[in-house]
Amino acid sequence: MDVNLSGKKALVAASSQGIGKAIAFALAKEGADVMLSGRHEHTLKETVKELSPLVKGKLTYQVCDVSDAQQIKALVQAAAGDEKCLDILVNNTGGPKTGTLETLIDEDWMESFQLHLLSYIRLLKEALPYLKKHGARVLNIASMSVKEPIPGLMLSNTFRPAIAGWTKTAAQELAKDGILINTLAPGKIETDRVKQLDKHRAQAEHQTVEEIKAQAERAIPLGRYGQPEEFAAYAAFLLSEANTYMTGQTLIIDGGLTKSL
Repeated sequence: MDVNLSGKKALVAASSQGIGKAIAFALAKEGADVMLSGRHEHTLKETVKELSPLVKGKLTYQVCDVSDAQQIKALVQAAAGDEKCLDILVNNTGGPKTGTLETLIDEDWMESFQLHLLSYIRLLKEALPYLKKHGARVLNIASMSVKEPIPGLMLSNTFRPAIAGWTKTAAQELAKDGILINTLAPGKIETDRVKQLDKHRAQAEHQTVEEIKAQAERAIPLGRYGQPEEFAAYAAFLLSEANTYMTGQTLIIDGGLTKSL
């Protein structure tokens, strides 16, 4: 199977670390020119410096807070460049804060809506004129909470499923333009985000982080956390021309953890 991405231009949101970084790396290894983005220039600069010697494609970056519509517009214009084209878009953000119905306040809900749903919509709408030129590929990163609610993650359990519904609808509307759009939903992938959640749970339950991780791994049929590069390999396929007939789908990458069909 050929996932060669030479000559492709990609924009990966929230890509200075974690899953976003792994996806940017995977795309650039296959030859794509990738623009990374995030809120902190120092981290972006270090990531580009770290990865550039290891990839075929060119890595650049742009600072962007995706909760800001004007910054999104500037980001997309920078990614499209003078050629005014874009082949690949990856919508991604950091995970929503923890909380329950009783602990979350209105500001938490509005902030999460802006960051974890509206930013995806804005990015795709802004990029659409450039994506339409080449029969592009779009990937929305969500969470296993699209299929099975996660205790203590009320915001994720609300907005991540909304991404799946929006993806399905957008796929139907954009098929005529040759654009394939899917959602990829991670389970326990060993990132800083998952480590933070394990730490939060350990503190709440008066256990060690190691004990919490061991419990979590026992619940995963494959018996371990996934690695970012494993997740990114699925992303690279979905974003390549090797994917010719899958659109509007939500795929769960979780080692078998979710029980839903």
